[in-house]
Amino acid sequence: MSRIDLGPPPADAVALLKRFRSGSADPVAVMQAHLDRIDRLDAVLNACSSRAGDALDQARAARDRWRHGAPAGPLDGVPVIVKDNLVSAGLPAAWGNAALYRRIPAADERPVAALRAAGAIVLAKGNTPEFAVEGYTDNLTFGTTRNPFDTDLTPGGSSGGVVAAVAAGMAVAGLGTDGGGSIRRPAGYTGLWGLKPGLGAVARGAGLPQVLLDFETVGPITRSARDLALIFAVLAKRSVRDNPRPLRILAVERLDGAPCDAAIRAVFGQTAVGLERLGHRVEHGALPLDLGPLNEVWGRIVEIGLAHLAAQDPQVMAEAAPKYRDMAQRGAAQDAVALYDALSRVFALREAVRGLWGYDAILLPTAAAPPWPAHQAFPRVIDGHPVGPRGHAIYTGWVNAAGLPGLAFPAGTDGAGLPVGMQLIADRGGEDLLLALAQTLDRRARN
Repeated sequence: MSRIDLGPPPADAVALLKRFRSGSADPVAVMQAHLDRIDRLDAVLNACSSRAGDALDQARAARDRWRHGAPAGPLDGVPVIVKDNLVSAGLPAAWGNAALYRRIPAADERPVAALRAAGAIVLAKGNTPEFAVEGYTDNLTFGTTRNPFDTDLTPGGSSGGVVAAVAAGMAVAGLGTDGGGSIRRPAGYTGLWGLKPGLGAVARGAGLPQVLLDFETVGPITRSARDLALIFAVLAKRSVRDNPRPLRILAVERLDGAPCDAAIRAVFGQTAVGLERLGHRVEHGALPLDLGPLNEVWGRIVEIGLAHLAAQDPQVMAEAAPKYRDMAQRGAAQDAVALYDALSRVFALREAVRGLWGYDAILLPTAAAPPWPAHQAFPRVIDGHPVGPRGHAIYTGWVNAAGLPGLAFPAGTDGAGLPVGMQLIADRGGEDLLLALAQTLDRRARN
């Protein structure tokens, strides 16, 4: 195990904003402290694929606004990192790809624009695997990102750069994407909070092509539940309603008998007990879904998405890693009937989850395996059983295809002291319910 000295974690956004308001903290000093942490830590972690040259200038402008009592918005002066598949003016949206790294967009896509309008300062972009279709973070352009809790291991993916930076205190919060678990699993591996909003909850547009159809949504990654609610309110452009009522929760430890690490299962059991102690009704059982039809076409959807990207922008695919060029070629060989078949299975899944079978939320692990060596694409063995490329990711992808919101939260540690994450899934429109529950979990953990 290789550890680095992270020092005490910096304040979360809510605490910082309170200090900005009172004048007891200076956005310039706060920004400089975060830039200093990047200088000290990122040579090891490799979380940032690019850095904003004007971060201190933006912090000075925020300082002046606070001094005049006129903040730009509810995040004024807060340093954030944005995943490198999201378009942010003045910085590459490289997506792990050399051709895209050479292009500098002039405007923000809509979620990034919402953050900036609220006063947040984008200080860096977070590394991602090329095209954000894998569960670890490595690419030919920027190299391997490492986990702050053990630098021999991956922080997961594809939002690995963002979670590594936020967990290491190099940014207060981050903006990620989740097309098959890419916010929730990395958040779980780094002790963070992450929200995958449901379909349509956060507006998209003016960004890169989406390889995974509408499965991919944009959401916040933070060190506290209250920051998660604050940033989601900015992204969704609405207030977040409290929802303190007792909930009926289905706890699903395993999916279809697939292997799950013993330490993760132990934390899962502890988490279910903790929810019961908070007054919720927790029922243990199986997920009432047949995920076989979706799992059979998941790879096909990714390949067709990459083929579409190759047709739109041949230069990008020409400079991609060979494995992604091969995937795009296989996708191009699929016909319209194959795509329609995949879509029909997705539509059937969305109907099957409607109403969430009478439960308010579903409790699951974020991942079936602990983090593995940083350069390796996936763990090949889980709990003594050989697994394929998505063996670690079985708990997350169906949520994206179903269009449901999912919240990842830190739930404990394993025997090596590494963070273990759990997730709660709600019905469509259930983001507020999840955020309210998150804040009760956070308060319980801090007390």
